[in-house]
Amino acid sequence: MGQLYHYKRMRQSRSRFHIHYFKGINGVLNMRILALTNLFIWANNIIMNTPKYQLKALKHFFDKHKIATLDQLREALGNPARCTVFRKLGDLQYLSSYSHRGKYYTLQSIARFSQQGLWSFGSVWFSRFGNLLQTAQAFVHHSDAGYSAAELKDIVQVKTKHALTQLVREARLERETFDSVYVYLSAQKDVASRQIEARKALLQQSAASWIVSNPDLATDEAKALLVLFCSMLNEKQRRLYAGLESLKLGHGGDAHIASILGMDPHTVSKGRQELMGADLNTTGRLRTPGAGRPSQEKKRRKS
Repeated sequence: MGQLYHYKRMRQSRSRFHIHYFKGINGVLNMRILALTNLFIWANNIIMNTPKYQLKALKHFFDKHKIATLDQLREALGNPARCTVFRKLGDLQYLSSYSHRGKYYTLQSIARFSQQGLWSFGSVWFSRFGNLLQTAQAFVHHSDAGYSAAELKDIVQVKTKHALTQLVREARLERETFDSVYVYLSAQKDVASRQIEARKALLQQSAASWIVSNPDLATDEAKALLVLFCSMLNEKQRRLYAGLESLKLGHGGDAHIASILGMDPHTVSKGRQELMGADLNTTGRLRTPGAGRPSQEKKRRKS
């Protein structure tokens, strides 16, 4: 009985020891868990505040510089990873340039697009439609008579031949040959049919009338030929021809023709008025008496 009593007492003391021991361990663990929890809360606050700071810094940089390269943005943010920069750009709704191989970035809130959907800052061009492929596809699809590579280049201010060829290869555009020149058309059959008919109608017009009424569609070579033709006319013929083309265009024609032919709008207006009033001088004189520069006496050396 005595041995049994001592054995029970030993078991009870051991149990009390184990209870106090585990309570001590639990206390230590609770303290460590509490410390780790506080650490995580502190780190989370830093992480949550960092994006706000970076977004403000990024917005301030664009407000000041308007456009930037990726390296410039990384430097402004303290050289974070590329993916971090693009994540912040995505939060601010950014645009990449279609010129300079998409090297430059800006914000949608900064870009001021024209009616055509284009915006430039210096020599860098941005489009409402996206990159160069998307821009070329949109312009061709919405055009009246399609575009050749040269015509589209005059509008978007960058070379478009390779982009247009890729779009045809991917079946996103079609193309037809007109006078040995590829003209790119919409991939939608009904739109392309209308564009083909419009292009044929344009080709049936005289070259001069086409250039005058559609300066954006005229190539530099065709414009140069028209200017060369006008240079072979005398002053009166050039004035009357400019007035005739201005009459065809109607309102605003004087300034438009003057910009193409490199003439003063008042000269074009005078030619137009002469035609309308049938005020045509059939004599050989080009100018009215007394017109032109005053004659100057040739100075002679004093002997």
